[in-house]
Amino acid sequence: MKLKNFVEELQWRGMIHDVMPDTEAHLMETMRSAYVGFDPTADSLHIGNLVPIMLLSFYQRCGHKPVALVGGATGMIGDPSMKNSERNLLDEVTLRHNQECVKNQLSQFLNFSSGAENQAVLVNNYDWIKEFSFLDFIRNVGKHITVNYMMAKDSVKTRLSGESADGLSFTEFTYQLIQGYDFVHLNRNLNCTLQMGGSDQWGNITTGTELLRRMDGTKGYALTCPLITKSDGSKFGKSEGGNVWLDASKTSPYKFYQYWLNSTDEDAEKYIKIFTFLDKETIDDLIIAHREAPHMRLLQKRLAQEVTTTVHSAEEFEKAVKASEILFGNSTSEDLKTLDEKTFLDVFEGVPQAEISKEELKSGIDIIGALSEKTGFLKSNSEARRALKENSISVNKEKVQENFTVSESDLINGQFVLLQRGKKNYFIIKAV
Repeated sequence: MKLKNFVEELQWRGMIHDVMPDTEAHLMETMRSAYVGFDPTADSLHIGNLVPIMLLSFYQRCGHKPVALVGGATGMIGDPSMKNSERNLLDEVTLRHNQECVKNQLSQFLNFSSGAENQAVLVNNYDWIKEFSFLDFIRNVGKHITVNYMMAKDSVKTRLSGESADGLSFTEFTYQLIQGYDFVHLNRNLNCTLQMGGSDQWGNITTGTELLRRMDGTKGYALTCPLITKSDGSKFGKSEGGNVWLDASKTSPYKFYQYWLNSTDEDAEKYIKIFTFLDKETIDDLIIAHREAPHMRLLQKRLAQEVTTTVHSAEEFEKAVKASEILFGNSTSEDLKTLDEKTFLDVFEGVPQAEISKEELKSGIDIIGALSEKTGFLKSNSEARRALKENSISVNKEKVQENFTVSESDLINGQFVLLQRGKKNYFIIKAV
């Protein structure tokens, strides 16, 4: 495979924060192996992990060999970078489970089975760190890096400056040494010459290049990307419900799609370069078209399509679009019935609910009772009659009249009925 200029690719995408001198020339000489570390403290990655994932994916697409390192050992310690307190330590069984989940998600972006020379590899640093005794590690690795050098790192200085009430444990202090040794091990065994990560990892990464130089007399390279922020200053990758996960059971494809669709114009211009595989010409044309007609939200729609399709599938993307149209556009009861329970509840999140027994629904409930007495959606029977005469009441997106009866056949997924007054006033009957 012909090599493409990886550094150049990252530059136009706005994905370089720091890069060691001569890295570009080093990567243009021949196929190289590079690694990025992933924290396995959860059984799913979230979109905050997407930048390092995209780094590896672009790396493979430029003809190089990506190595995804799951930090089974470092995950047992916890990286002090950007943290105010020490995290909980996980056991090996949990970490192994998380590793498999992470690999499945990475395989959406990286090819682990092509058979090509630049086929991606997944490794776990627990596999080599567990072989060390404490004495071996401090004799063979620790002696090569001074405490002065380690203390100079921002991640250490911040925790020692008094900003954290808990200070810094010895466990966390050793983190950069273990991460540094990962580079040595991967260089020796997989000929890794480059480590990449977020800009907050620069200190840990350069400890690796320094350890490589002192232990083996070998030159290592480092590259970091900026930490992504949102234009309003809020944290990227967070929604009202917390992290936006790649696992569909934690964040539904509908909510995932909505997160990208709701990006501001400024953010969408930045995100579409970082989180999609579209080429420069296509993106430049999209940006121009978007600026000419921002109300069409062309950037946000294409961004949401590309990322949702990559992480979930084209089918899940289509479902997410359909779900959005149900809430914001014209749709039918048949459209509603295509939604699974989780997506239905996500689409109508925050809509008030009332429970009615399935027995009552078997015999049917007149629409006036369903609107007022049985649910409290409308204040009184007279208000319900007035709304029905105004033709403003819908059941499952279909207009109904005063003679309508809500029955078991109206249940969506055998569980819900959607009442609606006007365009935006919703209420859910839940059958129990």
